[in-house]
Amino acid sequence: MQAQHQVISFFDELGTAKIRTEEYSTAHDTIVMIDHRYDDVIWSRYVYRIIDMRYKQNYQLYFPTRADDPDYRSLFCVIRDAVIDGLEIYPASLNSIKPDFKQEPFDKPNICKNVFLILSEQDMLELSEEDEDLKESRAMLINYDSITDIMTPQNAPYAGVVRNQLKYLIQEVTFFDKHTSRMHTKIMAIAPLHPYKIKTNDSTKIMTSLKESILCWIPFDNLRPYLAMQYAIPNRNETKHVTFDEFFQKRLFSSYIVGEGNMYNRWIPDYEYNNVEGIKKEQERIATELLNFEQDLWEY
Repeated sequence: MQAQHQVISFFDELGTAKIRTEEYSTAHDTIVMIDHRYDDVIWSRYVYRIIDMRYKQNYQLYFPTRADDPDYRSLFCVIRDAVIDGLEIYPASLNSIKPDFKQEPFDKPNICKNVFLILSEQDMLELSEEDEDLKESRAMLINYDSITDIMTPQNAPYAGVVRNQLKYLIQEVTFFDKHTSRMHTKIMAIAPLHPYKIKTNDSTKIMTSLKESILCWIPFDNLRPYLAMQYAIPNRNETKHVTFDEFFQKRLFSSYIVGEGNMYNRWIPDYEYNNVEGIKKEQERIATELLNFEQDLWEY
């Protein structure tokens, strides 16, 4: 009898449907990590993508917009809580949009001053009268007590800020492993983009705006244990629960390419900044090349 698999009821002792199960209490310790040998990787290519929360496929990353929901949290809320728990985050590079994890991570005071103090003085002047709560709080989402050296969440301005937290930048690598004889794609880093600095009407300043809007860079593998402990809000099926980690590993999100690794150190908006059709063609070209590389390896 002890060898039988434990049966977990769909309902709890109060008769309500369960959202979490006991099996996920150790999920962060059982994340599968494939160790690809350096000599087995014969081809690789870096790609940079924007995940836009306005795409319907990404709604599960965006909702709920409340920070006090008892069951679910948005991706931004998971990141904020992970930082409070001790997740190290890194400043954007001064000379490049690419992440630089060789530099020192943010310390606790700078996390609050430079990362999660979302609104500057200029941002507050541009807010409408409907955002008085944000003006009063200055949208400091994390409070740091220098005496106790403890960070605590500030939920009051959260809903006003997160509704504009619409974009994330990810760095990923696509590579071919000759040992497994197939292509792999791995997200290496993720960066929330500032909800106000990302906005620009000048097509020649897109890259400058993108660079200035990076709140911080986060090594994705360091974030995965926190993503594995949080379910995404269900979409039309309350019994279909997917963790954020599964959401990313199964690539259920929608994104578009903004750049690739190249000898010119240029991204698509750098040379196609005033040509919408040209940008679309470049995005399709990169996506097609990634697809064709794997197909061309085989002879039929």
